[in-house]
Amino acid sequence: MNQKTFQAALVVMMVAFLSIFFFASADNSFAASGKKKSSTVARTTAVEHTEAQIKQLHDELKITEAQEVLWNNLTQVMRQNAKEMDALTKDRAETIKTMNAVEHMKFHSQVTEAQLNQQKKFIPPFEALYASMSDEQKKSTDTIFREGRHEKHKKK
Repeated sequence: MNQKTFQAALVVMMVAFLSIFFFASADNSFAASGKKKSSTVARTTAVEHTEAQIKQLHDELKITEAQEVLWNNLTQVMRQNAKEMDALTKDRAETIKTMNAVEHMKFHSQVTEAQLNQQKKFIPPFEALYASMSDEQKKSTDTIFREGRHEKHKKK
């Protein structure tokens, strides 16, 4: 029973992580930071955001040399998911301002479906990486995902 509870909790954590990680706003932007540059907020693509997250998570999760193959499998999925999200949102970036309410809802439905499909692709390589982690790495990973620290830049 505990194994099933743990697996369900892991899936819930990953769904929450990916919802935040791959959340795309309708205007094709990902906030790079809370700081404003002149009168606009700095924006990045999903690919740029993902690359920053990959580097940050690699450091925070303390990926070992032995885990690099599993890590690379995971980052390959993350990069592909980001490219797909950029392609989806780029196609709509130009027409978003002229969409009616129904078109807008359909677009958000497409984004939500894409996110769900991406989560399904993400979970198996993440699960494999997680299974290879030491107890200390797992504890750190659980904390990072529970607290949402994977979205914040470390301040030193």
